[in-house]
Parts: sequence; C-alpha cells; structure tokens
Amino acid sequence: MKKYFSMPYEEVLKEFNVSYNGLSDKQLKENVEKYGLNQLKEKKKQTVLEVFLGQFKDLLVLILIVAAIISAATGNLESTLVIFAVIILNAVLGTVQHFKAEQSLDSLKALSAPSAKVYRNGVKVEIPSKEIVPGDILILEAGDMISADGRIIENYSLQVNESSLTGESESVNKFVDTIENEEIALGDQKNMVFSGSLVTYGRALVVVTATGMDTEIGKIAHLMEETQEKQTPLQASLDDFSKKLAFGILIVCIVVFGISLYRETPLLDSLMFAVALAVAAIPEALGSIVTIVLALGTQKMAKENAIVKKLRAVEGLGSVSVICSDKTGTLTQNKMTVKKVFLNNELIDGEDLDLNDDVAKYLVKGSILCNDSTSKDGVEIGDPTEVALVNLGHKLSINELDLRSKYERLQEIPFDSDRKLMSTLHTFDNKNVMFTKGALDVILDRTIKIKTSTGVKDLSYEDKQNILNANKQLSQSGLRVLAFAYKEFSNIAPLNLEDENGFTFIGLISMIDPPREESKEAVRDCISAGIKPVMITGDHKITASAIAKQIGIFQDGDRAVEGIELDKMSDEELKANVEHISVYARVSPEHKIRIVRAFQERNEIVAMTGDGVNDAPALKQADIGIAMGITGTEVSKDAASVILTDDNFATIVKSVANGRNIYRNIKNSIKFLLSGNTSGILSVLYTSLMALPMPFHAVHLLFINLLTDSLPAIAIGMEESKKDLLKEKPRSRNASILSKDFIYEIVLEGIVISIFTLAAFYIGLKTDNEVASTMAFATLCLARLFHGFNCRDDKSIFSIGLFTNKYSWMAFGVGLVLLNSVLFVPFLGQLFEVATLTGSQIGFIYLFAFAPTVIIQVVKVIRDIVNRNKSSKDDVKEENEDISQVA
Repeated sequence: MKKYFSMPYEEVLKEFNVSYNGLSDKQLKENVEKYGLNQLKEKKKQTVLEVFLGQFKDLLVLILIVAAIISAATGNLESTLVIFAVIILNAVLGTVQHFKAEQSLDSLKALSAPSAKVYRNGVKVEIPSKEIVPGDILILEAGDMISADGRIIENYSLQVNESSLTGESESVNKFVDTIENEEIALGDQKNMVFSGSLVTYGRALVVVTATGMDTEIGKIAHLMEETQEKQTPLQASLDDFSKKLAFGILIVCIVVFGISLYRETPLLDSLMFAVALAVAAIPEALGSIVTIVLALGTQKMAKENAIVKKLRAVEGLGSVSVICSDKTGTLTQNKMTVKKVFLNNELIDGEDLDLNDDVAKYLVKGSILCNDSTSKDGVEIGDPTEVALVNLGHKLSINELDLRSKYERLQEIPFDSDRKLMSTLHTFDNKNVMFTKGALDVILDRTIKIKTSTGVKDLSYEDKQNILNANKQLSQSGLRVLAFAYKEFSNIAPLNLEDENGFTFIGLISMIDPPREESKEAVRDCISAGIKPVMITGDHKITASAIAKQIGIFQDGDRAVEGIELDKMSDEELKANVEHISVYARVSPEHKIRIVRAFQERNEIVAMTGDGVNDAPALKQADIGIAMGITGTEVSKDAASVILTDDNFATIVKSVANGRNIYRNIKNSIKFLLSGNTSGILSVLYTSLMALPMPFHAVHLLFINLLTDSLPAIAIGMEESKKDLLKEKPRSRNASILSKDFIYEIVLEGIVISIFTLAAFYIGLKTDNEVASTMAFATLCLARLFHGFNCRDDKSIFSIGLFTNKYSWMAFGVGLVLLNSVLFVPFLGQLFEVATLTGSQIGFIYLFAFAPTVIIQVVKVIRDIVNRNKSSKDDVKEENEDISQVA
C-alpha cells in the first residue's frame, strides 16, 4: 500500500487524476465501480430460520424431542403436542429477542451515520458519507466527523481529535508538508486525516486516499475476527448444569426402564414410565424462563441508558469483578472547564473573577477575543480548550459573539504547533492591542512587563518565580495551563512573527475535563461491591492520576503506569502487579488486551469500556465489552455486548446491580423448578421401586411444568432488587449454580413436597388408581404453586414482605384457576386424564399442598433469627475493635 504521507500532495492529486475542482461525473462512476461504497463490511447476518434452528441445540431440548417421539409412538398424542408446543415457544422467544437487540443497534447506527462536504465538478455539495470515493476532494471544518482517510492539500490551522483511532485524547495539529521518514507511527502522520476522527479546530482540503475496509479503521476491523468472545458465567454454568442434568436423567430413566422390564412390565408401558420420569425431571420451561427474565432485564436496562445486544450479557454484568474504564467522557464530562486562574500574583477560582479589576477584564476578554470557538444553545464548536474559555465568559455574563462584534478582529497570526502561540489584533479600550495565548514557557521568554491591579510594571525575577511556581502547582494537579499576554501598537501595520515579542504578562488560566458528578458515588459503589475500578486512558499520567484520585479510583498504595512501562513488563510481571495498578496512561490497543488478559488469568471477570476502533479488540477480549453510544465508533459497538447511550460510568454500576439481581432471580427460579421437579422424580422413583401404579400421567407432569410452574418462575424472576446487592462480593468465575448448599436445599425441599404428594397418593389408592393419580397430581401442582412464595428469596416471606411482589400473587391466582378448571370442568378433566374427586379428597389435597410451605417457612424464620443475632454480634465486635484502635 502506498504511503501517501511521504508523497508531495501534488503527486497524490496526480495519482488520483483529480484537481481542486473534485471528481467529474465520469470519474465518480469509475471510482464507485472500482472501490465500492465507503462502508465497513459486516459479517453476514443470520437469517430468521438459522437463528430459530439454533435454539434447538440444547441437550435438554433434544431429550424432550426424544420423549415426544416416544409419546407419539405409544399413542399419547396430547403429551407429544404439549412437549413440541413448549419447545417451539422457547425457540420463538429466543429468536424474537435476538432480532429485537439487533434492531436497537441498527437504530443507534442510523443516528451516528455522518454526512460529508466535497467538491465535485467544481461545485461544493453535501453527500452521505457512504458515497465518498478515493479521489474526492473533502472539505473539513470544525465540528466535522471525518469519513475517510486522506492526504491534506490545503491547511488552515487544522486540529483533529484522533482518539477513536489512537486513544490520544488531545487534538493533533496537522500540516501540508511532506514527511520524509517512511516508517512512522499512525499518530505521527500529521499530513493525513483518518476516518472516525473529529475536526476540533480550523479547516482543510483533503484528497481522499482510502475508504471502507481500506481505511485504518477497516484494518483494525479485520483484527476483530482473531479475538474470541467469552461465555458469561451464567452461560457456562447453565451449559454445565444442562449436561449434568441430562446425563443424570438418562441414567435414572435407563435404571427405571430396566426395573420395569425386570418386573415383566410390557415394553411400551416401560417406555411410557421412563418418558414420564424424563418429563418430570426436565424443567421444560427453564430455557423460556431464563430468556424471559433476561429480556425483562434488558428492557429495564434500556430505560437506564444501556442497550444490551446479547441477552446473557445482562447477567454477565452482575458477575463483574473488574471494570476497566476509559477516562474521557465516561468518568469525566468530556468538556474542558476552567478551574483556577492566576493573576495579581494569586490563585483564585475562575468563577470568582471580578471584571471591575482591569487585569481580570484583560484576561477574560482577551481569552475570548483570541479565540475561534463558539458555544450557543448547547452547541459547542471549536477546540475544547477554547470552548472552556468561552463558557467562562458566559458564567461572567459575557457573550462571545457580542464581544467579538464590539472589538472586531483586525488581524491575526494563527496558532501553529511550532510557535505554540496564537495572536489577534483588536481596537480595545481605544488602543491597538494584540492579545496572545499559548504555552507559558514560550510566552514567558518573550515577556518584559506584567499587568497588576496597581498598573503595568517591569517583570521582576520574583514575579517570574511566582508565575512558574503557580504553573507547577496547577500542572501537578493535572490541570492544563494556558498563558495570556498582550502588546500595544501605536500604528496598525501587517502583523508578522517578530511582533510576538515584548509582551506584557496578564495571567494563567487552568482547565480540566472534570469528573462527572455521579462518578465518585459510582466508584464508591463499585468498591463496596468488591469490584476493582481501573482507569485506562490515552491521556497523560499526571492528568489521569489527578482525576482518578478525585473520584476514588486511585487510592493509597495504588500505582499509575504508562504504556512505555508496560512494554518493559513481561506478561507474568503484569499478572503479578495488575491488582495494584489502578491507572494506565498513554496506552495502545495491544496494552489494553494485555491488561484484560492479565486480570482474566487471575480468574477475574472483566468489563471493558471503549469508544474507538482501537478499543474493539479489547472489548471483544473482555468478558463484557461496553461501548459508548454517543461517541463510539461502529466497530466498537459491533464488538461490544452492551452499549451505553449516555457514555456514563454510573450507568455501568447500575447495570451491575441489575445483573446481580437478575442472576439471583434466575437462580431462585431454577431452585423453584428443580425442587418441584425433584419432588416429581422422587414420587415416580418411589412408586417404581415399590411396584405401585404410576402416580402421574405424562400429561399431568407437562401441565405442571408448563402451565402452573412457568408463571410463578417468571414472577420470581421479576423480584425487585434488594438494597444489599452492591454490598456482596462478586461471585467467582468458576462458581457453579449447582453449589453443594444449593443442591442440598433443592433435594430437601423436593423430599418434603414428595412426602405429602405420596401421602395424597396413598389416600387416593383406597378408592382406585385413577383417583390416586389425580390426587397426587393435584397435590403436587398446588404444592408447587405455594412453593413459589418460598423461592422468592433465601429469607422468610415475613422478612421480604408477603405482598412486595404482586406478580407472585397473580401467578398463584392464575395457577389456582387452571388447576381447579382441570379438576372441575369435565372436558378439561378428560383431556388431562383426571378422575372425579369427593369433597374430603379435595380437602386433603389443599391440606397436604400447603403443609410443605409451612415447614419451609418455619425453617427460614429460625434461620433469619440466627443470622440477625450473628450480624448483631459482628457489628458489636467491629465497634469494639474501632474503639480499641482509637484508644
């Protein structure tokens, strides 16, 4: 590929056979055919059918399909139809949610698609950015988003923010001159502009040299394919759970099938018994319920400014133990703001300036006159540092347009990176005054006098030391400092560079991109939640550390390192030190991936924020990639699993709380389903071993699993967040849903429900097998409806509030109506194979169904009392330790 930065711009124009008038219609047509549209290629999207079929890959679903086939073979068509209905429903839900997330992302892309101004046939026209082709003459002005790579052919103090590509937050000064060195970094190619960058100052003409996938952004997009996405902990845990459950079900079914054949039960009856057991064991609604709960979580997060592209990322956020965040715009306001001002040999707050003081008047008005930016009705155009000066004027009731109209600019010497100065000439206070702003070291070397509240005097050694000390103090606080001076002329003559000497010093203005107001609290919540917040930025170490200290990321004992220091560290050294480093400055895309991997090798679950193309590989490498919706590039959004529509760190912390609550709710839903299914399995196993009739028909179990279990499980998934969520530590990457304590509770609760289900079965056996089966079915169904209240939380229903989840009561009510409809409506009773019951038998059903909930709640109340007493003792112990430390 040609290195256009090392070619004179005349040669580049010749290369594309174009003049300053731009492409002709004929050339345009040829170039469109040759280069195509100016778009990044996307991977081929899955069709609806492909997404739908992908929902059937789960092992439990395959077992259910086999069960449905066996049911059909044995003539039980109702079971077959119901099984297939739930499988298809689950697949439809997953497919709909997949495309809903894609639509959210597409709408976000449409909002960020820019247009561009070009010369064609000698006429200036505005076109959609996708229609730009190599050879186009691109017109750039302050505020424009650059839509293609190109070589500058005319330059008028152009400054470009290339942070989306290089990670550097400060604008780059551009020029036209040829660069002789052919081996230079992208950030040093200062006669080139690149797609995805933002013009912050000045203007320029550019000949487009690359579009689409041939741009520098396109090259990084290619790298994306090399990075594999990570499973969230819930994905890994559910996959592991599904495999173990499927294996266990197959073993138990084979054993039961063998026992049945051993007892000389007919083959088809033995198969039906095994099918009934499989249906009892498999939580058919689990996939649908997890999908529904996650989908509800995405809707809640969308209202809180986080668009979730991948459902499982909702829960993944709840597992995060490290958040690597960019500084600019995420932790900060992405808006330079004036802080301290030095004048009259003292430091004061910018807003405390008194314009009645002559020095303050010269400083503020001079900073606005020697300035090209504007800020009106929330629309800010120009270099961020100049905008900050204009906004300071607004706070002091000075409108920049009115001021510039009153004191018209007569002449100027534009800023350039070599001089580090900008000067403008005005008639000010009936004098010809040139105001100059720039780097302190340059201005101070050219200064001979100083303006004070008592008048203008010669600059003394003491004055100079005071200025330098103030500058040092401001710089060490991470503030960016601009110096201001002026010079009076007796006559107006054309300004030249020699005129920028013999200045009278006015003062210093310092500014910073301040932290967002909510960042400090969000970081504090992070730390209390056991999450390590880390700042990764392209900014300077001093500035980054100052912001990190203000918001609490950088604490005593922490380190801040730059990319150069990272280069000297081996991967093992980085892994050993990574927990003590809280600020990374001046880093490259490769550094970001190394940092993420170092944390992951320590079994941390890492969330990574980013907005640039250079962030995309790290976003994909992280467990949860979080892209910025406002400032983010399309590549970063495509790489991420979550997109913030407000670019705010506090939104990430809210999402973590939502993720933790969703995981807790899903876990409680799984507990509800599995404990209920365990009671069904134990009941079937017991009757099998005792050579008793089958306690349930397959259609009974499907009715329970699909109709009366689904709604309580969803209701549990809608339980509101508890206040203690962000006080818990994040769970380990290797932590399984099926912990020993979790399995222990599931089995115990399953045994309790099974005992009372079999008690009802034995009472029914006194009449006949069908009555026994109906009583067992009704008791199990109703017991599981009551059990929905037990599974809302680990605490008792009295601790969390009996009526705090209205959905649980709605689910219970619907389940009760469905069960009674089956028991008392003849047509439904025939469909679901239930017998007619007496009043006393129905009484036993309600008594035995409610008894397990009473027992479980008594145990929970006792446990709550024990935990409260233990917590009180711990609080007293901590208080005594604090008193002894003070003493």
